[in-house]
Amino acid sequence: MDVPPVPYPFGDAVALRVHPRFAELRKSGAPVRVTMPYGGDAWLVTRYEQTRFVLSDPRFSRAAAAGADVPRGRPGFEPAGNLLAMDPPEHHRIRALVGKAFTARRVELLRPRIQEIVDTLLDGTGPPVDFASAVAWELPVLVIGELLGVPPGERRMVRECTETLVASGGTVTPADVAEARGKLAGALHTLIAQRREAPTGDLLTALAAARDDEDRLTDNELLMLGVALLAGGHETTANLIGSMLVELLTDRERWTALVARPDLIPAAVEELLRFVPLATVADFARIAREDLEIGGQAIRAGDAVLVQLDSANRDESVFPSAGDLDFGRKINHHLAFGFGVHHCVGAPLARLELRVLLSTLVRRLPGLRLAIAADAIEWRRDGLLRGVSSLPVTW
Repeated sequence: MDVPPVPYPFGDAVALRVHPRFAELRKSGAPVRVTMPYGGDAWLVTRYEQTRFVLSDPRFSRAAAAGADVPRGRPGFEPAGNLLAMDPPEHHRIRALVGKAFTARRVELLRPRIQEIVDTLLDGTGPPVDFASAVAWELPVLVIGELLGVPPGERRMVRECTETLVASGGTVTPADVAEARGKLAGALHTLIAQRREAPTGDLLTALAAARDDEDRLTDNELLMLGVALLAGGHETTANLIGSMLVELLTDRERWTALVARPDLIPAAVEELLRFVPLATVADFARIAREDLEIGGQAIRAGDAVLVQLDSANRDESVFPSAGDLDFGRKINHHLAFGFGVHHCVGAPLARLELRVLLSTLVRRLPGLRLAIAADAIEWRRDGLLRGVSSLPVTW
C-alpha cells in the first residue's frame, strides 16, 4: 500500500534550527514522498551517502527539470541553458571552459583586494552597527561585481534581482522571476559587448574569450552563466556570513577560541559550512531517467528527487556528534557546496571571502558581540536561503 505524500517543508525555518523531522527520516533510511510548494510530488533524500548518490549518478538528470513545472520550492523555473540545469556532456564542455577562466590561481589573486574591501567596510562602521547591512550584504556583491566588471551603479539592481530569483513565495510570481532574470541578462549583454570591444582583466572578459580548441561559450550560455555567477556569487555568501556570525557570537567560547587561535579559522569555516543550515526548502530537482532504488525505496523513471543538504551534513553515520560545532573535526567532507558534476564552481571564492572576513574580525574586533539578545535577531522570510535581515553588533 502506497504511503501518501506529506506536505513539505515540514514547518517554517526558525532561525538556524534544523527541523527534528530530518533526524527521524535519516533513521528510517529511505527517501520520503513529499508534496512541494510548487510542481507536485517528489522524493526527498535526507541521508549523506544517498545524497551523494543522487548528486553524482548520471541516471538522475538536471536537464530534464529545466524550464518545466517540476516539484520545487520556489515559483520560478530554472531555465534551459543554465549550467545548473545541464547534464554531461554539455555540462562538461561549459564547465571546462569556465574552469579555464575561473581558476584557483585567479581566485587567490583576489585575496589582497578582498582584504582591502573588508578593511574599508570595517573602517566605515562604528559600534553599534547593523553588521548585515554594513558588511554581510556589501562584501559579496562588491567582490562578484568587481570580478565580473559590473559598474558600481548597477550593483544595487543586481542584489534586488538576485533576491527575486531565490524568493520562495510571498508576493513573488513566476513573471517577477522572469523579469529579474531578464534585467540581469540585459545588463550582462551590454557588459559582454563592451568586453569584446575593449577587453579588460576581469572574469567576464576571460569567459568571453574562453575557448577549447575551436569551441567557445555561446552568447546565451555566457549570459546564463553570468546570471548564475551573480546570483550564487553574492546571495549565498551574504546569508552565510550573517548566519555564521550568529553561531559564533551566541556562544562566546566559540568566538574566543578563534580570537585566541586564528590558525583555526580555515577549519572553522569548513565546520561552519557543514553545521549552519542554509536552505529553507529543498530545490533543484533531478529527474530519474530509469527505474532504480534508493535505500530500499523504488524510484520510477520520471520521478523527481530532491536532496536536503543541511540534513545530509548532520548525518551521524558520517559526522560523529554531528549536532555539535567542532572546530577540531578531523574529517569534514561536507556537502555545503554540493557534490559531483554540479559542485559549486564558486566554492573557492566563497571560502576565500569567509576566511578573509573572519580572520580580519578576530584580529581587528576581538571584543565583537551581539548588541541584542539572540532571540531578538530578525530573520529573512520568503526566500530559499536562511539569513538575517539585520544583525546589530557592538565591540
